[in-house]
Amino acid sequence: MTARVELPTARGRQTQAAIDAAARTVIARKGILAATIADIAAEAGRSTASYYNYYDSKEAMVREWAVRFRDEARDRVIAANEPGLSNAERAHAAAAAHWHTYRHRLAEIIAVSQLAMVSDDFAQYWAEICALPIALITKMVVQAQGEGYCAGDDPHLIAVALVSMLNQFCYTQLSGTGAQTADDDACIATLAAIFHRTIYHKETSLP
Repeated sequence: MTARVELPTARGRQTQAAIDAAARTVIARKGILAATIADIAAEAGRSTASYYNYYDSKEAMVREWAVRFRDEARDRVIAANEPGLSNAERAHAAAAAHWHTYRHRLAEIIAVSQLAMVSDDFAQYWAEICALPIALITKMVVQAQGEGYCAGDDPHLIAVALVSMLNQFCYTQLSGTGAQTADDDACIATLAAIFHRTIYHKETSLP
């Protein structure tokens, strides 16, 4: 995935930003497969022809979004892997990184994940996006096992399971009208608790 060269004029950038904002609103509400370019143009208060000055299709727009989303997700993953954190702090940082990425990039995530169901290209984009947190969590599990936690578990499979849970939880809480009612602190605390208990547990022998 590569990003498009920035538009040369301020007016062009403003119009594209308005189209992007409108598309995010429509896609968060309807999903990418049901959304139409006419829907997006109407939401932006512009003509359908204006949309085509910036994007050739819905898919072309989402491809550009996917680049920006992937880069932001990488930055959040790196921040969650800071050295010197306690196990509880690391679990909270990883959960918060995932939540905030969904909170700020919900339309991108919905669009890429839905198009991944019908397009090999977008399936690859989605795999790249999910690979970032999976790699981080796999590393966390390996480190935890070195300290005696979750002995015998498969680090990669734990990571895949946790990322799947994080994805579905964030989508359920933030899609539709959920974005207006979701309590960020409560949701992150819940995810962090599940995350911590999954990785940082030790088997106890029965009396």
